[in-house]
Amino acid sequence: MIVVLKKNISGRQLEALRKKLNAKSVDGAPVLLREGEKILLSEKDVRLADEISGWPGVERVLTEQPPYSLASRASHPSDTVVPVGKVNIGGGRFVMIAGPCAVESEEQIRRIARKVADAGADILRAGAFKPRTSPYSFQGLGAEGLRMLVEAGRDCGLPVVSEITEISCLELFRDVDMIQVGARNMQNFELLKELGRCGKPILLKRSPASTLTELLLAAEYILSGGNGKVVLCERGIRTFETECRNTFDVTAIPLLKEMSHLPVLADPSHATGRAALVRPVALSAAVSGADGLMIEVHDAPEWAESDGAQALTPTEFGALKTAVGGVLPFAVDKEAEA
Repeated sequence: MIVVLKKNISGRQLEALRKKLNAKSVDGAPVLLREGEKILLSEKDVRLADEISGWPGVERVLTEQPPYSLASRASHPSDTVVPVGKVNIGGGRFVMIAGPCAVESEEQIRRIARKVADAGADILRAGAFKPRTSPYSFQGLGAEGLRMLVEAGRDCGLPVVSEITEISCLELFRDVDMIQVGARNMQNFELLKELGRCGKPILLKRSPASTLTELLLAAEYILSGGNGKVVLCERGIRTFETECRNTFDVTAIPLLKEMSHLPVLADPSHATGRAALVRPVALSAAVSGADGLMIEVHDAPEWAESDGAQALTPTEFGALKTAVGGVLPFAVDKEAEA
């Protein structure tokens, strides 16, 4: 059960409310979120819902809640907007994140950063720590790669996002604007708990074998730690189909927008694994109501250290941005439909 307090609740009303809860032997644990304060109560206190809803300063009481209470739209009806540097994700603006799969050299990341910025990217992406299926694959430049990425982003005026793989690396991400939790770490619960305390925006990718509820419960770990800056990302799930890397679950986008207030991005690059499929899948995500796209871009895909087969060239990325602008008027708009 969640007690949602009015935005203009006075200090006197809040103190009176806490005294009443204590008198009822209710253990209220206040959780501060961006739209105001909510008090989480155990299910055994549902019997008091009607009484509490009439107390001064109480907006409403939510008794029927999914297990991801903080991520649920029921407890947070308006869309969350997550600031990443100067860019806001959510709230109506469509965001384009672009860059190579991995930082390969200082010259490479600076060159591609400038090209994607010129093509209209809002945020620069690249990996410095690369979890790979094969131990023989390129696994990134580590801390030095992060430094190169941050400097490239600053030089071209873009905030940056990069993937973290373990808690011990968190301090290295102090200058990174947004931390990505990759699909393999979606249920690395200790890492999620730590990110809940770090205060930075978090991009949480869906595991290829997870349900939407499991994705939102992973987000709940971060939210319950006090960090409300969470962005979800659909990047394809594993099915019996073998013609592409994964199967892009386009249904997940409107469903997540219905289930949760958190912004939702789509990654058609990892969803398909094939550059030729990125554009049509990206457009389907935009029409389905995604808040933005995450696109792999390399100016020499055939020489890329990782995932060159799914990378667009900067010219192709620019064309995709133009195409997205053409379909956005047809995107799912829940508020307009209401």
